[in-house]
Amino acid sequence: MHSRLAIILFMLSIFYPSMSKSGLPVTKILYHADKSQETSSRPYNFTPTWKSLDSRPLPEWYDKAKIGIKFAWGVFSVPSFHGEWFWYDWKTYKYPDVVSFMRDNYPPNFTYQDFASDFTAQFYNTSEWVDLIEKYGAKYVVFNGKHHEGYTMYPSKYSFGWNSVDVGSGRDLLGELATELRQRRNDIKFGIYHSWYEFYNPLYLLDKKNGFNTSEFVERKTYPELIEAVMSYKPEIIWSDGDWEAEEGYWKSKEFLAWLYNSSPVKNTVVVNDRWGRGTGCKHGGYFNCQDRYNPGVLQPHKWENVLSVDTISWGYRRNALVQDYHTTQELIMQMVMTVSCGGNFLLNIGPTREGMIPPISQERLVQIGMWLRINGDAIYDTIPWTRAQNDYVSPGVWYTYKPRENKLFAILLETNWPKEGQLVLGSVDSKMMKISSVGIYGVLDKGEKLLAWLPCVEGGGCKDGGIIVTLPNIRPNSRNRLQNSKNK
Repeated sequence: MHSRLAIILFMLSIFYPSMSKSGLPVTKILYHADKSQETSSRPYNFTPTWKSLDSRPLPEWYDKAKIGIKFAWGVFSVPSFHGEWFWYDWKTYKYPDVVSFMRDNYPPNFTYQDFASDFTAQFYNTSEWVDLIEKYGAKYVVFNGKHHEGYTMYPSKYSFGWNSVDVGSGRDLLGELATELRQRRNDIKFGIYHSWYEFYNPLYLLDKKNGFNTSEFVERKTYPELIEAVMSYKPEIIWSDGDWEAEEGYWKSKEFLAWLYNSSPVKNTVVVNDRWGRGTGCKHGGYFNCQDRYNPGVLQPHKWENVLSVDTISWGYRRNALVQDYHTTQELIMQMVMTVSCGGNFLLNIGPTREGMIPPISQERLVQIGMWLRINGDAIYDTIPWTRAQNDYVSPGVWYTYKPRENKLFAILLETNWPKEGQLVLGSVDSKMMKISSVGIYGVLDKGEKLLAWLPCVEGGGCKDGGIIVTLPNIRPNSRNRLQNSKNK
């Protein structure tokens, strides 16, 4: 390593007076075994086997994007109680609070399907949604095409009478957002969430009763429905779910992926996750989700994604949620930084209301994260993990990312308190191995990058021989002025 390395410290406070710190630029190098590259440069002929399908390179855009947003929206947003599994919680689990909720608020003969007429989406304004998506800093969107209730958010001919055009809003809710995003030409990718199974579809229940030795539901409903969605809306992400009750052979997952990669209109750019049948999670597909809220905290050998919800309890909107049920902005930024440092993407879920509004507390979280990213985004977007360390061994609040083209190492400090001594020890930065050109910090007095004094560590100086000690400014970095200034530009 003979080239000179610039180390940039991002230590910016988030927005509210009680929060006095944020992050430092940090270094990071290679990160996952798969070479992310666009697949359009050469022809492929994938066969429906995992060996063949798993050999497909991950399109480059996904790893660069880092930040996504997911919307869990459907008929379950009408009762908006208990979450997106409301129907199942009522009819199968029979949770006492859900049963009481229905008994106290609806007549005895009321069915789940009766909720659909109140799924009005009357305030659903895709222009406002995309404005918020842009303020948050998302580079891709995952919109609910069909959840486990089977209701599609577009006029699927395979879900006649149980879709957003036939009952409810009378609108193609999915298509409207896809169109708005693409008209903006903001290069934000559009994706579709699709549940393979449906709670109470008679065809599915019959196949399940037959031990999945029959496949009427797949052949006549969920498989052609997904093909239809791809052909109609050309999503660049297929976020698969609802696969866990049957093997991939029942779902025809491998056949679908072979078609998607070989013949679909998005064959060169589409990315998929790993939920393609019981046992496929963390093993097969494009990038790995492994499980909800997956954040291993260490570098992974395969590209992965951390999907979590602003609401810590539910993915769908809950009218009865308490403020303490929501992640704080600090918690979400910490999750984001840890995720990106360890080679993952960060997908944040929001549950809109039945009227199509983003709840104010969710809007606040998105805007505040976006403010942080406007200042610190250089340490997040289009970075790779630093192979030497993800988390500093002396200062555990520091997480690293790296930009090889610019030879920049970003140290992101997430401790809530500024180091009391005014000095930050970066034990993982070896000044003997690396030729450090400069150490800088952003966010001080709105003056751009400020160079900082630093010294190599010596034994007994708080870190092993080879680390560095950085002298921090007396004035703590503060994002408030910079954010206000950026609003006025």
